[in-house]
Amino acid sequence: MITTSNTKWYGELLAAVLCGGPDRKSSTNRFSHARGQSYVEFAIVAPLLLTLLTAIAMFGIAFDHYLSLSFATNTGAQLLAISRGQTTDPCQTTSQAVLGAAPQLTQSNLKFTIVLGGTSVVSSKANPSCSGSQSYLVQNSSAQVTTTYPCNIQIFGMNPVPNCTLTSQTTVAIQ
Repeated sequence: MITTSNTKWYGELLAAVLCGGPDRKSSTNRFSHARGQSYVEFAIVAPLLLTLLTAIAMFGIAFDHYLSLSFATNTGAQLLAISRGQTTDPCQTTSQAVLGAAPQLTQSNLKFTIVLGGTSVVSSKANPSCSGSQSYLVQNSSAQVTTTYPCNIQIFGMNPVPNCTLTSQTTVAIQ
């Protein structure tokens, strides 16, 4: 049998389960503590998310540099392939085409290796010149242009990929 004192006790128990306590004030305090907990969780997770976002952006920039380098190398090799008989310095012609096709890359950091007809005429130079090497431009022989560019991926002062170098190589038939 339920008496008046038992009913009061059941009411207090029901209020404690539903609202966090016998009065309404304790329930709002509970929610303010939950809000504080979410601030702490955000403070812990936010630096990790920002680091991840910065890393994605830096790798995106490095990938953009690689795409620019590949496009510029192809452009330089194609110009080299059709410049037989039209240039006295095929290496300078090629490097100028590469530099013109990739203006966003630092020109002094680009290095070239140019192989004409199986003979390496320039190896790892920033501003190549091979005056007199037009004799290597023989029709139907191959010309290979390789360009390298350093990638510097800095994420909050740390470099997760030290000594990173982007390389692009194109081989074409001389026309």
